Amino acid sequence: MAQTEHDRLHELGIAHSHEAMHEHIHGHEHSHEHTHTDENAHGHTHSHTQTKAVLNRLSRIIGHLESVKRMVADGRDCSEVLVQLAAVDSAVKSVSRVVIKDHIQHCIVDAVKDNDTETLDKLNEAIDRFIK
Repeated sequence: MAQTEHDRLHELGIAHSHEAMHEHIHGHEHSHEHTHTDENAHGHTHSHTQTKAVLNRLSRIIGHLESVKRMVADGRDCSEVLVQLAAVDSAVKSVSRVVIKDHIQHCIVDAVKDNDTETLDKLNEAIDRFIK
């Protein structure tokens, strides 16, 4: 969470986690190896370097959204709720960009090396859904 969002949460009296913010601010990278095993598998192993950062961001987003839910339950001003929803929306878009970049840098690079056109097709489908 950027410092400005942190300040806004304080100003609005919204609960948030300081530990989650520090984990993201320091930008630790984490490598996560995996092999796809479901029916949509594309049959190769690759690594993601942003797994921990993505998980940290998602945890923070979930906490922020829970705070917005409490704001609504408490009858807080609609303008304040909308400002916080815009911040959540921005955070979701931001973490989505990280996932897309990581996917391209690792999964797609591997797919191109392996001539795996199915994975490339799936990326195109995912981008179409993401951009809508």
